[in-house]
Amino acid sequence: LAGLLLWLNWCSVPLDPLAQPSAKTLLGTLRRAGPGGWGRWKFLVALAALLLTRPLFYWQIGSALNWTPNLSLAAIVLPFRSEFLGRMFLFSLFSFGLTLAVFYLWLLFLALINRRVADADPFQKLVHAHLGRVGRWPWPVQLPLPLVAAGMIWLALHPLLVHWEIAPAAKSTVQLLKQALLMGIGAYLPLKYLIAGFLFAYLLTSYVYLGNHPVWNFANVTARHLLAPLRWAPLRLGKVDFTPLL
Repeated sequence: LAGLLLWLNWCSVPLDPLAQPSAKTLLGTLRRAGPGGWGRWKFLVALAALLLTRPLFYWQIGSALNWTPNLSLAAIVLPFRSEFLGRMFLFSLFSFGLTLAVFYLWLLFLALINRRVADADPFQKLVHAHLGRVGRWPWPVQLPLPLVAAGMIWLALHPLLVHWEIAPAAKSTVQLLKQALLMGIGAYLPLKYLIAGFLFAYLLTSYVYLGNHPVWNFANVTARHLLAPLRWAPLRLGKVDFTPLL
């Protein structure tokens, strides 16, 4: 999560209205009071230091604690033996990559489910800003994108995982393609946490008034789009909507 925050800070610098001000606007006449320093690169340097330093820590304490870190990819769990320094470096990079992939999967889902929401909404605008052009692609392209991306990543990394004895070798090309398909399908499973969070927020705000903050408005709009196929269900009692429970 610390690595994800560093990455997002690096990505967010160009989105700052004061980063590249325009002289045509009043905002363009403003300048930062503090020194510029070495800019956005400090976040990448800090991220690299984090990912390259923590494997040493894992390697030192892993054997003493009899700890074997692993990554759960739905269809398979990849173990990384902590007594090998090289595998700790792989675990450090892969665990960050998995966190980053889940985060962008959530952004892609929000862009897909709220594709009719105007960019005037600050959170939807932020989603599109981080996704770039991908957030503007048509939904028939966005929907299978996680499946294709996860499958191709598995095909690319499988020889390395087999070489390091982290994953078993495939008996045939057909079996390897089936594994890639399973990885692609499993790529959608982390959405359950995001969906459950929005549905719970919608259920809560239908019972308790939490104000008119944009975050609650965005949560309600997203939840209503998620519940669109269940509009027929008569599960509203007064102002409370129990459809999220279904």
